[in-house]
Amino acid sequence: MTLMNGREHIKIDAGNYQRGKLKGRKPTSAQLCKHRDGNYYIHIQIKDEAPEPIKSTNVIGVDFGRRDIAVTSNGDKWDGKQINDVRDKFSRVRSSLQKKATKGTRSTRRRARQILQRLSGKERRYQQWLNHNISKSIIQDALKNNAALAIEDLTGIRERTNQKPRNKTERRRSNSWSFYQLRFFLEYKGIQFGVEVIAVPPAWTSQTCHQCLHVGLRSDKRFKCTNEACSWSGDADFNGAKNIATIGAVFVNQPRGSNCLCCELSTDSSGLLKSLRSPLAGA
Repeated sequence: MTLMNGREHIKIDAGNYQRGKLKGRKPTSAQLCKHRDGNYYIHIQIKDEAPEPIKSTNVIGVDFGRRDIAVTSNGDKWDGKQINDVRDKFSRVRSSLQKKATKGTRSTRRRARQILQRLSGKERRYQQWLNHNISKSIIQDALKNNAALAIEDLTGIRERTNQKPRNKTERRRSNSWSFYQLRFFLEYKGIQFGVEVIAVPPAWTSQTCHQCLHVGLRSDKRFKCTNEACSWSGDADFNGAKNIATIGAVFVNQPRGSNCLCCELSTDSSGLLKSLRSPLAGA
């Protein structure tokens, strides 16, 4: 390693897990970082070839949300109550500490700033850990079922929702929704394990019945089909995930789109296959 006084040979204390990752691979770069605990850690980057995506006509749809972080067309769901409670708790704590850091006594202000620094990033790390676990479970389910994944393309949703009149708390909760991070984790894990991930437009997916493709009524978490011949009712997010899977299956089985569904495809900046128009738009 090249330091200010010349090159130095430093022994790396690596565990069996790290040695297993490095075995047989050639590092491309490395970065030496000093962590808050005062210890130095080296981050080594390696390049690995991604496997070929699994060819399958089976597609699992994933519906993103705030109340339920993710709901799949297979019926799996991850409740968002815990992360919402954590966010609300950290928001209250930060608000209280920030007030004390500006209006308290000298010792109180110093102590409040120290606590704020200690809490810095804790909420973000918890959200990241949660999204890693959710994405890992979804990818494992796709591998188990030999299926591709279809997810919602929620690009620009914050700009659209922020135009609506909402109170401060609701705006904070909406803007802290980390749907893009979950999508990113699904994308790179899909590349790593050979699972194809397709982004589809979310329009009408939660308002259209997945059985008869008629537009129904959604009330909060419940959906009811207004078609008398169908009359399906159930969880709105599960219904949306089913529709997302249906749209994704069209893209997988007919990569250039379907004439009857009038779909056009493009690729976004992340490399995900996405549609310009939802097949449900004409339903």
